[in-house]
Amino acid sequence: MYIRRDLEGKISKYLDVPEIIAVTGARQVGKTTLLKHMQEKIDKSLFITFEDISIRSLFDNDIKSFIALYIEPYRYIFIDEFQYSKNGGQFLKLIYDTVKDKKIFISGSSILDLTIHAVKYLSGRIFSFVLYPLTFEEYLHHKDDGLYDLLPKAGDKRINPLIAEKLYAQLEDFITYGGYRRVALAKDNEEKREVLRNILNIYLLRDIRDLIGLTDDYKMLSLMKALALQVGNVISYQELSTLTAQNFSDLRKNLNLLEKTYIISLVKPYYTNKRLEIVKNPKVYFYDTGLRNAVIDDFRRMDSRQDMGSLFEGHIFTEFTKKNCNLKYWRTKSKAEVDFIVDNKIPAEVKSAADKLTISKSLRSFVGKYNPSEAYVFNKNLFETIKINGTNIKFLYHFSDIE
Repeated sequence: MYIRRDLEGKISKYLDVPEIIAVTGARQVGKTTLLKHMQEKIDKSLFITFEDISIRSLFDNDIKSFIALYIEPYRYIFIDEFQYSKNGGQFLKLIYDTVKDKKIFISGSSILDLTIHAVKYLSGRIFSFVLYPLTFEEYLHHKDDGLYDLLPKAGDKRINPLIAEKLYAQLEDFITYGGYRRVALAKDNEEKREVLRNILNIYLLRDIRDLIGLTDDYKMLSLMKALALQVGNVISYQELSTLTAQNFSDLRKNLNLLEKTYIISLVKPYYTNKRLEIVKNPKVYFYDTGLRNAVIDDFRRMDSRQDMGSLFEGHIFTEFTKKNCNLKYWRTKSKAEVDFIVDNKIPAEVKSAADKLTISKSLRSFVGKYNPSEAYVFNKNLFETIKINGTNIKFLYHFSDIE
C-alpha cells in the first residue's frame, strides 16, 4: 500500500529538468515504494533495481549494452538501490553526458554510499533529496483522513479539547512507534514492535556491518543504546568511550557512521559570542523515535515513562528535520539553554505540558539578546500567542503544523 509522501510533490517539480534526481535515506523508509509509485504514473518510463545482479552486472561490465537495453528506449529511468554498483557515478556521468533527453532517478540507502559511488562524479548534474520516515501529518493522513483535516495551522485558534485529545492519542502512538512506513501499515502494536526490531537488527545494523566490515556489532549496538538514553542531552565523548569500551578514534568514526546512515543526528551549538556561549559538544537525537524506543526495548505509554520530555523533544526535532530546517541548540556558560534554534533565527522550547503563559528565563534571555521575530513553545495545553519586546511567543501543540 502506498502512503502519500510530501517528497513526491517536491520531486515532481523537477521531472523536466535535465539533472539526475537522487533519493537517499535510511533503510525501510519507503524509497523503493516512492520511486515505483512515481514511475507507474509516467509514460515511457522504466523501473529497475540494482539488487538484480544481472542488471547491475551489465551496468558495471558492459555499459553500452546497458544503455541500449535500459536507457535508449525510455524517457524516464528509475534505478533503485543504486549504491550496489561499484562504478555507479562514473557510468552515470557517461550516460548523462552522452545520451540526450533522458531523465534518470536513483535511490540509495545512505548518503555515504552515494557520496562514494556517485556524487563525486556528478557535480552540477544531480539534485539530491532525503526521504525520512513519515512526518506526523503523513502518518495521520494515512491513519485518519478526517482527523488530519482538523490539524491546526499556524495562526489558528485553539481547537476543541475533544479533537485535541484524539490528535494526542494518534501522536502518542506515532511517537512511541515512529514513522517507518512498514510500522504505519502494521495491524497492531505487537506487529509494530516486531517490525522495528527487524528494521534495527536486519537492515540498519546490516548496513553498518557492510559499510565498515564489522564482524561484531555488539559495540555499535551498545553505542546506540547509550545515545538513546541521552536524547536531547549534550554528549560527553569521554563518557561514551567508557560506556562502550571504544577508543576515541573508533567512537568518532562510529558516531559518523550512525549519522551518515540516518540513525542519529548530532546537533551543534548556536553562538555569536564564543567567549560566553560556545559549547563544543553536540546534542544527540534519533531520526525516528520508534527506532530509538526499539534500541532500548521500551514501548510503554508515555504517561508512565520518565523520558516523556525527551520523547516530545525528539519528536519536535524529527518534524523540523523532515521539513529540511537547520537546527542548533543554544547554551551559555551561565547555563541558560534553549532546545532548538531553527534556521539560525527562531528559538523553540519543548515542554511536556504548560498551564500558564509563562516564559522560561532561558528563552527570555535569548529573546532579549537576539530579538527574533517569533519564538515557539511546544506544549500539550496551550495554543496562544503573546508578545514580549516585539517577539511573538507562540504556544503550540506538539502536533502543530509549522511551515
